[in-house]
Amino acid sequence: MDLVNAIKNVLVPRELEEQVDRSPKSTGSFNYDAWGYNPDTAKISLALFKQLYDHYFRVEARGLEHVPKQGRALIIANHSGQLPMDGILIGVAMATNPDGPRMARAMVERFFPTVPFVGNLLNQAGAVIGDPQNCRRMLQSEEAVIVFPEGIRGSGKLYKDRYQLQRFGNGFMHIAMATETPIIPVGVVGCEETMPAIANIKPLAELLAIPYFPLAIPAFLPAKVILNFGEPMMFDQSVESEEAVTARVEQVKDVIRGLIEKGLQERERVFL
Repeated sequence: MDLVNAIKNVLVPRELEEQVDRSPKSTGSFNYDAWGYNPDTAKISLALFKQLYDHYFRVEARGLEHVPKQGRALIIANHSGQLPMDGILIGVAMATNPDGPRMARAMVERFFPTVPFVGNLLNQAGAVIGDPQNCRRMLQSEEAVIVFPEGIRGSGKLYKDRYQLQRFGNGFMHIAMATETPIIPVGVVGCEETMPAIANIKPLAELLAIPYFPLAIPAFLPAKVILNFGEPMMFDQSVESEEAVTARVEQVKDVIRGLIEKGLQERERVFL
C-alpha cells in the first residue's frame, strides 16, 4: 500500500469518501484529470478541512438545495480574508451537501500556483488558475465552478472595508451567457474576520512580485462563518452592449449584497 492510500485510510471517513465518489471526474490511467485533479488528494484535503469547517469556523451553510445536483454551474461569491479560505469552505459545503455532493472547481489567483508545493496541491484538490478559457472548458465538461469576481480587490481589502463589495469584473457574466450556465450567488459572512489586515505593504509586495502583502495576524482566527446560497440566476445572450452586461453583473452583485446582509443578521457574534 503506498503512502497516499495509507494516509487516506487513516484520515478519510467512509462517508466522506463516498460523497467524493458520488461526484466523479474523468481521470486518466494515472488518476489525474486534465487540470491536475486527483481524487485521493481531494479526499484527504476534504477530510482535513472538514474538521476546520465543523469545529473551528463552525460553518452554517444555508440554501444548498439551490446548487444543481449535476450539470454546469457558476458559484459566484464575495471574496475576503487575504488567503482563499472562503473558497475552501464553499467547496467543503458543496462536497458534503446532503442534497447532492459536488466536487467544485475553484478559480484561483495566478500567483498561488507559483508558491512551491502549493500549486500542485491546489490543482490536485480541484483548484485551477483563474483563466477564462479554463472556466469555459470546465463548464463545457458540466463542472461546478467557484468564481470570485472581485479577485484580489476582494481578498486583499483591509478590515476597515469589510463587507463592502469591490468592483466585479464582467468576465463571469460573459461566460455564463455564452455557456448557458446558471449562476448560484453566495453571500459569505465571517471570512472578513478570519485574517483581518490593517495595511498593505505595497513596496514589499512589489519586491516579492505578489499582488499584496497584508499587515495581518499570520494565522486564521476562529470566526463564525455563515454561507448563504441563493436561487439560480439565468441570463441569455440578448444583450447588445457592455453596459447591458455590466447591468446584469450589478443584479448579481445586489443579490450577493442581500445574502451578506442576511448572514450578518443571522450571526449573533463574530467569535462564538
